Amino acid sequence: MSFDRALRCRECGREYPLNPIYSCEFCFGPLEVAYDYDGIRDAVTRETISRGPKTLWRYAEFLPCDPAYKVDIGTGYTPLIRADRLAKAVGLDTLWVKNDTVNPSWSFKDRVVSVAIARARQFGFTAMACASTGNLANSVAAHSAAAGMECFVFIPNDLEQGKVVGSAIYRPTLVMVEGSYDDVNRLCSELSAQYPWAFVNINVRPYYAEGSRTLGFEVAEQLGWRTPDHVVAPMASGSLFTKIWKGFQEFHKVGLIDEPHTRMSGAQALGCSPISTAYEARTLNFVPQKPNTIARSLAIGNPADGYYALKQMQETNGGAAMATDAEIVDGIKLLAETEGIFAETAGGVTVACLKKLVASGFIRRDEETVAFITGAGLKTLEAVVDEIEEPLRVPARTERFAEALAARQAALVGAAGGR
Repeated sequence: MSFDRALRCRECGREYPLNPIYSCEFCFGPLEVAYDYDGIRDAVTRETISRGPKTLWRYAEFLPCDPAYKVDIGTGYTPLIRADRLAKAVGLDTLWVKNDTVNPSWSFKDRVVSVAIARARQFGFTAMACASTGNLANSVAAHSAAAGMECFVFIPNDLEQGKVVGSAIYRPTLVMVEGSYDDVNRLCSELSAQYPWAFVNINVRPYYAEGSRTLGFEVAEQLGWRTPDHVVAPMASGSLFTKIWKGFQEFHKVGLIDEPHTRMSGAQALGCSPISTAYEARTLNFVPQKPNTIARSLAIGNPADGYYALKQMQETNGGAAMATDAEIVDGIKLLAETEGIFAETAGGVTVACLKKLVASGFIRRDEETVAFITGAGLKTLEAVVDEIEEPLRVPARTERFAEALAARQAALVGAAGGR
């Protein structure tokens, strides 16, 4: 059963029925789901969760939808990897990587869409839609195909080819919009009033956003029912960042873990960093930016949850950092070379900002830290294709291979000496 009981305005606290609405009629603040935590506390234990499926549906009692309507393509319960080699490279004693690159459509967006489509079906919608920087489009298209639902996905016209193909393969109606994500989102906001579709990040956004809490649930469970000292997570709208912390808090509220004291730090690309820029200016009021970065999945210049992300940093004694495009590429390569994980550009942002926060002393060496890697590198090949080492090209003869290998090794030694 589901324990969602109302929608509540995050600003004025007014409550509304569980309908496909997303803003308060009184103050226009964003709505989020309110739960019966006493009911959840009575229904779940560590043991019942541990016996659940190896997907996000092991936390069904915490999700704002009836599981009878779920579209389960195997999302969630992704690996939490002890990253000792990366820890050494950045200067930490204990570092974990939450690897969401292995979700069905290769990003964390499968979490939010799993919840959104279940709730949309529960409402009676027969078509799904979204505004997306790519990953969400992939996931909405995949889940809609599995559910046999009509699908409309709207994306900026400059997306990486991997993300375009990663949506088109499921045969949605794919719409490329001239402009940035903010232009796409503005169009979809207008269309949501004209078409009877479930726009996952508009009219069913309060339910959709709750799926990100499962990242917090999983980390707490995988660490042995506790939370880490520090979290570094990428920020686009800011929703993922805030929901990880909400997940920690809710596990404490129902008695599954001790009170969390995790410091929450966010990562953004320098070319689209309204939240991190506001953090550095010591203000809760961010200024929208026009995106100019290779990290297109984070390129939201007017983040819907920016204020709440900044408030969370303040309340948890967390922080923020920004990474240049070159640093993003270096972050992708460092994660791949140390831990064998090929991340998209958002992952490069996380690693680059983690490295900066440790180097500045903001994250102490002895703080147990979790870095969230939210999407797979095959989605953004363009970012690194010119940065990888050229392969050796040889005839099928052993002596020619030996010559080429010796030449390559000599060149590497020379390059190292030059540094």
